[in-house]
Amino acid sequence: MLRIVTYVFFAVSIIGGPGIAGQHPTFPGTTDAVPVFLTVTDRDGRLVTTLSRADFDVRDDGKPQPITLFDNTPQPIRLIVMLDVSGSMEGNLPLLRAAADQLFARLRPDDVVRVGTFGHEITVSPSFTHDLEQLRRALPDTIAPDAPTPLWRAFDAAMDAFKAEGEARPVILVLSDGKDSGVVGFRQPFVSQAEVIDRARRDNVMVYAVGMRSRGRHPMQPGIGPGGLRAMVTADLPDPGLAVVAEQTGGGYTEIRYGEDLGAAFAKVADELHSQYLLGYAPPKRDGKVHDIDVRVSQRGMKPRARKNYVAPK
Repeated sequence: MLRIVTYVFFAVSIIGGPGIAGQHPTFPGTTDAVPVFLTVTDRDGRLVTTLSRADFDVRDDGKPQPITLFDNTPQPIRLIVMLDVSGSMEGNLPLLRAAADQLFARLRPDDVVRVGTFGHEITVSPSFTHDLEQLRRALPDTIAPDAPTPLWRAFDAAMDAFKAEGEARPVILVLSDGKDSGVVGFRQPFVSQAEVIDRARRDNVMVYAVGMRSRGRHPMQPGIGPGGLRAMVTADLPDPGLAVVAEQTGGGYTEIRYGEDLGAAFAKVADELHSQYLLGYAPPKRDGKVHDIDVRVSQRGMKPRARKNYVAPK
């Protein structure tokens, strides 16, 4: 397995890292590379973990690139789990706590986690840990029935929490059943879905999202006209932007319907994170601009999933 310091160099080289503006940092014994974590599934959606370097074709802005880095061993993760505690999640609280337990049970010894919530306030537990009891104590035990859904600000807060916190790769898992409520106070900053995608690309963060249908105590009443009826039909659906953010960053999106197993969805995220490939290639341009990434698999029936782009070093 590659030493984690190698990956840290790759990540810092992509996002510009700390140091003098415009200067590209180097570390002894390492070489420049664009890191690409990807998941591969077969036609039945099962994880494929036995492919070799020769099975992959990586393209940067459409041009094939030599793969200089290949690793298919489990990589440590820094995971921040952000849980929606808006009013519509009242009926989902027991499911949320039980599902989080299934996720925690699948952590590897070198994985660390922080737990966050977003509703009236956005909070993230103080530090990354592998201690199961500490993680369970960070889970919410009540939900205010009038709490909003500051979804995109929650993403922003989670990315803030990664700063200067270890060397393993950063991943965010968000659970939500609602649409972003926007700014509900004069002092709250506005954060858009586009800004979340831009920052995740810049900070090299992978996003997984689980959307749920609301199970609040007070169902929405239909409004007037076709628009009101449409609003009622879609009111209990999660924000469609969740799937977009997950796709752009190379993570995954799952939508849970009534009667489906939330715990299994959380467990699937952990299994995927421990079954991914790490590919790397030398950036063909060092212009500080966004470049598209396209990963292909030569074996038929295989579906790769990786982030869509990156910011080249200067």
